[in-house]
Amino acid sequence: MSALANLLQGLGSGGPDHKYSGNKPPVNQRDGAAGSSARRLTSVCLLMVAAALLALFGADLQVYSVDPWQELSRIGLGLVQPSWDDLPSLLQALAHTIAFALLAVALAAPLGLLLAMVFHWLPVRLLCAAVRSVHELFWGLIFMQLYGLSATTGLLAILVPFTGMFAKVFAEIFEQQQPEPVQTLPPAAGALKRYIYTLIPQSWPALISYSRYRFECALRSSAILGFIGLPTLGFHLETAFKQGHYSEAGALLWVFLLLIASIRWWLRPQLLPLYLLAAIWLLPETIGFSDGGSLWRFISVDILPTALRQGDGGELLDWLQMMFSEQVWPGLVQTLLLTQIAVVLSGVVVLVCYPFASRALAGPVMRWPGRFLLLVLRSTPEMVMAYVLLLLCGPSGLPVVLALGLHNGGLIAFLVANASDAEHKSPLARPDDPKGIKRYAYVETPRRFPAMLAFLFYRWEVILRESAIMGILGVVTLGFYIDSAFEEIRYDRAFLLIAVTALLNILVDTLSRRLRRFAHADSRLAKQSRNTSINCH
Repeated sequence: MSALANLLQGLGSGGPDHKYSGNKPPVNQRDGAAGSSARRLTSVCLLMVAAALLALFGADLQVYSVDPWQELSRIGLGLVQPSWDDLPSLLQALAHTIAFALLAVALAAPLGLLLAMVFHWLPVRLLCAAVRSVHELFWGLIFMQLYGLSATTGLLAILVPFTGMFAKVFAEIFEQQQPEPVQTLPPAAGALKRYIYTLIPQSWPALISYSRYRFECALRSSAILGFIGLPTLGFHLETAFKQGHYSEAGALLWVFLLLIASIRWWLRPQLLPLYLLAAIWLLPETIGFSDGGSLWRFISVDILPTALRQGDGGELLDWLQMMFSEQVWPGLVQTLLLTQIAVVLSGVVVLVCYPFASRALAGPVMRWPGRFLLLVLRSTPEMVMAYVLLLLCGPSGLPVVLALGLHNGGLIAFLVANASDAEHKSPLARPDDPKGIKRYAYVETPRRFPAMLAFLFYRWEVILRESAIMGILGVVTLGFYIDSAFEEIRYDRAFLLIAVTALLNILVDTLSRRLRRFAHADSRLAKQSRNTSINCH
């Protein structure tokens, strides 16, 4: 997370309202640019909030008549009094979670680096956009049809989308480097030498920092793969919650929280070879068939509609119309509505939570409870949080919105608070700055707001992917119909719905890019906004 914080610090401390930056343009020019940027930010914010308010009328946010207090008290008691009776099983699930994440990132990072070198090719960009737009759980469901509940399924489910993410972000990191070292090479030097001798050495700290952050994301992805049957922490969490063993669930959550919080201490470069060997040894055995299935049959027969294989155009049209009216459209609408509400709720969570973790606003001592809260919010996988909220609120979109808003808001608030702390300790801080609520309203929040908005736009695509997969828990999003199609062994339906989900993610990502450019039309802000992108996917 250090790379994220450093980049956000640069963006947050250089906003148009920063009165202490050097090389200022003339007053009229500076005020005009700041006013124009402020108007654009206000317009974009009002547009997003208005869309979320309209979404409230169509989203399924019903609170069912349940009495959650007894169940909530049992969950709270389980967190306070975790049970360590089944410690061997817990440690085994933890080992599987780390093994999947570590090996997947170790393979995806170099593959992404190679693709980043040719990212200017349109086919490569389209391929990376397609693979990263499908969530790891959906990839897991696909590969499970070929390889069963095996280590191959778990690794590929994380490896495939993460390779696309690494390629895109690494390519953007290369774009941000200074061109002078490249110009020192002889004209005959090829593209490979240009990367090896100039761009990769320049980018190395950013590449390593992003890989470390992506490993944290992989741990969360690995954990929730347990919801489709792989033996990671998510499998044991789901089992514990279903059986009402909240003390066991509390132990699992505490272990995962401590795992995320201690990454900086145990993830050491010199220990990586040992970790990788241990991860290979710790991979779980295959459950079910192990012959690998038939990949060619799966892609040439199973995922194609019967009417398409038979060449019956009329029947194929009827099938598409049925799918669109009964599954695609209802799932798509609910996914979009829940996503929009969750994006705005994430922004509200950021504005409410970050001051409690900021040294400048909460003080050097009182900020630690706030930082612990943000650690819990950003470390707990959204699906685990939504699963608990479903027990309390019933099966509707409300737990999904709350889980996504709390998790993503906690992540962005953590970065905003870090940027505030970095500036508070820098020479830019002044002793005559206002204190308390005035500092929050007139100094810190205006400085952080452009960066916060940029992060929200970058997380928009992620929130959409997460909204879709929440259907696995029974909420009627696209994931609900995808999971049902796999259970009914109707791979043609599942493939169509996954393709719609991927296309929807690509469209939302394109829209968020356009809104970012509009909100940061000033050239300096636009460049800083692009810098933020290398850590937000």
